[in-house]
Amino acid sequence: MHTVIAGGHGKIARPLTRLLSARGDNVTGLIRNPAHADDLRADGAEPVVCDLEQASVDEVTGHLRGADAALFAAGAGPGSGAARKQTVDRNAAILLADAAERAGVRRFLVISAMGVDSPPPGTDPVFAAYLKAKGEADADIASRPGLDWTILRPGMLTDAPGSGRVRLAEHTDRGQVPRDDVAAVLAALLHEPRTAGRILELISGSTPVEEAVRAVAGG
Repeated sequence: MHTVIAGGHGKIARPLTRLLSARGDNVTGLIRNPAHADDLRADGAEPVVCDLEQASVDEVTGHLRGADAALFAAGAGPGSGAARKQTVDRNAAILLADAAERAGVRRFLVISAMGVDSPPPGTDPVFAAYLKAKGEADADIASRPGLDWTILRPGMLTDAPGSGRVRLAEHTDRGQVPRDDVAAVLAALLHEPRTAGRILELISGSTPVEEAVRAVAGG
């Protein structure tokens, strides 16, 4: 399988790339900063410099041609204002979906966020803008019959070592989850087409990743 990851230098994208590369998949990582190219090569990916805030749909379509799957892992990141939540977390995700449809890449995964449908009371205005942007991107992608999409909404992300055990369902309690475990779930979802058309929440739990993905896929 050849997967194109937007936001290829991110804290989830990099461990995901290493997992996919280790099992023999091909990975292309779209990055904004050329200085990150060597990191992606070390992870086993082919880096492609593409700023999704500036790129045209034709440019992104060209990077997706011949791929089997596309995955949106980009984000404006901490310290960015509300405006960049729109241009990255919303607009860039929609741009990648537009390009995937044009390129004929049906399998499409998104790293979203828990709480986009119901932000907690007292949410910081910038974080509220982030959740709104994510929610609008999710709604756009979920409306596309031309994509076999899966939207993953993890809980609070941590840098703790992954345990390989999670809780994955349409609805979970709020909780934390290591980025390494998010990456492992995404790697399994990519190869499980029966999860297409599903919005799934993810937190740490007691079920091994592969078993959790099989369960939500229906067996």
